[in-house]
Amino acid sequence: MDEPTTSSNPGIRPRVALTMGDVAGVGPEVIARGWADPQLHAVARPLVIGDPNVLIKALAQIGSHARVECVDEPEAANPSTDVIPCVTVSMPGVDLTAIAPGRVDGRAGRAAFLFLVKAIDLALAGRIGAITTLPLNKQALSLGGVTHPGHTEILAERSGAREHAMMLYLETNATGDHPHGGRRGTGLGVVHATLHVSLRNAIEMLTIESIEAKIRLADQAMRPLTSGTPPLIATAALNPHAGEEGLFGDEEIHLITPAVDRARAAGVDVTGPYPNDTLFGRALAGAFDAVVAMYHDQGHIALKTFGFHRAVNVTLGLPIVRTSVAHGTAFDIAGKGLADPASLIAATRTAARIIAWRESHDPTIVITT
Repeated sequence: MDEPTTSSNPGIRPRVALTMGDVAGVGPEVIARGWADPQLHAVARPLVIGDPNVLIKALAQIGSHARVECVDEPEAANPSTDVIPCVTVSMPGVDLTAIAPGRVDGRAGRAAFLFLVKAIDLALAGRIGAITTLPLNKQALSLGGVTHPGHTEILAERSGAREHAMMLYLETNATGDHPHGGRRGTGLGVVHATLHVSLRNAIEMLTIESIEAKIRLADQAMRPLTSGTPPLIATAALNPHAGEEGLFGDEEIHLITPAVDRARAAGVDVTGPYPNDTLFGRALAGAFDAVVAMYHDQGHIALKTFGFHRAVNVTLGLPIVRTSVAHGTAFDIAGKGLADPASLIAATRTAARIIAWRESHDPTIVITT
């Protein structure tokens, strides 16, 4: 894959900020392990936003000789496989290195929130090209006094995004072989019509307008990853066997099909709804570039089962670029030296590709409805 560059800075890798996430989870170790991988530096100029002492502790844990360099401004960051620039975000009176790994702690939740806020403000000011987030814990976030349920909602509010969604994206593998999704071998994206809500509420939230909006988001979101070629999008059914003509539910008839028809009339290459038990097998074999799922687990289970370590979250509808690892804080292995940085590498690479595409077309483009 060609090294992503920006049109405004030809030959310059974009600056991508890695937020540390919950310090009681695997985020710091994932950064420490991933930093030594040349792939990370081939696509971006990474820097960390978080607590440098936590990062030093994670490096020592895995036996890395990389050095943490505290920087006040992201422009001063000069990363290499041996040097980790870190923009420090501290909590007065709190020693984050003393927080026990693998346990929910409100202090860690509050710190994760502050790391993210700093990154958002830098991105909105144009001082970093993108944000790639490491995982936080929703319970710790709540205990830390944050009312938002997760990264996506914090990003949307602080950046003023009106319509947003999450896309779970699975890159092609290193050889470019199927099955991995995408007709052109570019990967498979899954956009969710509803996200962090109960299944009961998710069904109640579905409307023709909301589903159509997510179809349009999927179309726009995949274009940076298909080199601008219109993607082929499939919509998932909500009910078993796509409702069997109303026998098992009528949402396909009254909500999903009208949304598909509207999007097709607007020029989007979309079909469906398809029964979910066969749809993802086809999509992962290369029949589609993106799938619009009706609720969180409908899309997540399929992609994470197939490619857990390569999956990436992309937030759509923001004025800034944000990707994330697709795994959680993994409290069960935190502090044990077992974390895998593959999703971090993929998330950083995806962010760099989106930046390069946006700048080569129009730096003001926002992937939204």
